[in-house]
Amino acid sequence: MRFLIAGFGSIGRRHLRNLRACGQNDLVLLRSNHSTLPTDEIGDIPVETEINKAMAHHPDGVIIANPTAFHLDVAIPAAKAGCSILMEKPITDQIEKIGELESALKAGNGKLLMGFQFRFHPGLIKIKELMQTGAIGRPLSFQACWSEYLPDWHPWEDYRKSYSARKDLGGGVALTLCHPFDYVRWLFGEVDFIWGYNGKISDLELSVDDVAEVGVKMENNLVGSIHLDYFRRFVRNDLEITGTQGVLHWNNSDACVTLQNAIYPESVIIPPAEPFERNQLFLEEMKHFIAVTKREVEPSCTLQDGLITEQLINAVKRSWNEKRIIDFKKEQNLG
Repeated sequence: MRFLIAGFGSIGRRHLRNLRACGQNDLVLLRSNHSTLPTDEIGDIPVETEINKAMAHHPDGVIIANPTAFHLDVAIPAAKAGCSILMEKPITDQIEKIGELESALKAGNGKLLMGFQFRFHPGLIKIKELMQTGAIGRPLSFQACWSEYLPDWHPWEDYRKSYSARKDLGGGVALTLCHPFDYVRWLFGEVDFIWGYNGKISDLELSVDDVAEVGVKMENNLVGSIHLDYFRRFVRNDLEITGTQGVLHWNNSDACVTLQNAIYPESVIIPPAEPFERNQLFLEEMKHFIAVTKREVEPSCTLQDGLITEQLINAVKRSWNEKRIIDFKKEQNLG
């Protein structure tokens, strides 16, 4: 099969390496040539700078890894051509245009996998398994946090020029760090009500939001919070769930899960089956995407999942601007 990668930033390079690790070497790149990464490892790969010329290579699968603002410029032609698509989150910063992508997918009969790689995280998979077996009884509340200092993400570049920091490229903390919005639904079900704040409060030189503080009530009456920010100097990325019989905690960095309940009051640390390395998430995601492209499986995370994540983010913004709690379930049905 042939795969087209749109974008050669850090995530594009990661996808390229993982495709090769999976034995896929028939590759094409679509680039703007604005990346600051070295190009020594792509010297043998055809490079195009225009989408029509890139599509002329007739790829089977297309990986959307360019800045958010340009996702649909690649995704819509690829969908019309019937390609399978791996879409990095978020879909777009222009949610009103997603309908055009939906129509293109229907016309081309292609498949789209959203790039929410945390669904492949061994720690979160273990959390889901433990909840399903009743390890903490009925879940009642959760707190999800992703807090990480933006200038440390890519030390080789000026953070102020990165897409994460620029409104014109579709950046901002709520869009860039939106994974918790997805895995909360994956773990707990659909959102009923949502409220919160997002904006800029730090001294970072940004034109976008650097913090989001979100509250949700799920359809099953579970309540929780999601905190995102760009300014914490020491990374925190974790999830804690309180149930009627105990507590679960997941830490992204080592994939360990901690269980505390009536049987294990001193708490038990459950490590992953093998030492955790971050690329494991992306590699498992790539294996799944290859299977999707071969039409062996259906995408485990769909365009609809990506759309709901963006609707949740927009609801948070409306909640703050309008100073009200958003009846998400009702407004979705009306939409």
